[in-house]
Amino acid sequence: MRLMGLRFVTDTGIEIPAVTKQQMIEVDRVAVEDTGPNLLQMMENAGRNLALQVVASLGSNWQKAGIVVLAGNGGNGGGGICAARHLANRGANVRLGLVSPNRLGLAAKWQRHIYQATRGREVELRDLNESNEPIDIIVDALIGYSLKGAARGETLRHIQWANNSGSPILALDIPSGIDATTGDTPGDYIKARWTLTLALPKSGLLPNLTGDLLLADIGIPTGAYEWETLMLPYTPPFGDRFLIPLTVTGV
Repeated sequence: MRLMGLRFVTDTGIEIPAVTKQQMIEVDRVAVEDTGPNLLQMMENAGRNLALQVVASLGSNWQKAGIVVLAGNGGNGGGGICAARHLANRGANVRLGLVSPNRLGLAAKWQRHIYQATRGREVELRDLNESNEPIDIIVDALIGYSLKGAARGETLRHIQWANNSGSPILALDIPSGIDATTGDTPGDYIKARWTLTLALPKSGLLPNLTGDLLLADIGIPTGAYEWETLMLPYTPPFGDRFLIPLTVTGV
């Protein structure tokens, strides 16, 4: 059941419409098929903004910090891999953990290809379990809004490892394991310290599940939100920024 009455408001007082999973799928479809930008452009914008938020979360010592990015096979994972590349390009100490390296979607596979030309490392979960290397932040790019029931298999093991690590977690779009529409948690889910949601907040982003909530601009034009299949009451909120904090009221 969709939660009603929640309001997502920026630090400048602009209310942003929250969308369900199905509405966000339609936003993505309209962008890719009708208005642009294409998938790789949106993924690049998401990844760059995620990298910026990693730096902001770590503070002045970010280049010396231990960063682990956990990435799934789909678009959310591709955004995480892209962020890992931007961080590695700037000399950050990045390790990338892929849930299923041989099952990456085309966009995520391409992001991995680019990442492999950086000095960032790629690691398996057993490497992370056996390493004594400090971890100052974990990036969750495992599932995003595409959750279909409780997390299982390698995805579940990565969620459990991240939660048990004791390190703060920054989730991309929505903490993995949380239903984007309802906020339900059918199984284990990421316990996020921050959540960077993309384009529009999802109706299931309950404040007790997301930590500090931020909104990232991924380049979708206003005309996409005004499309006849959406008709969302959208006021551009970013001004001179690409990342803005959100406050949730009506809980």
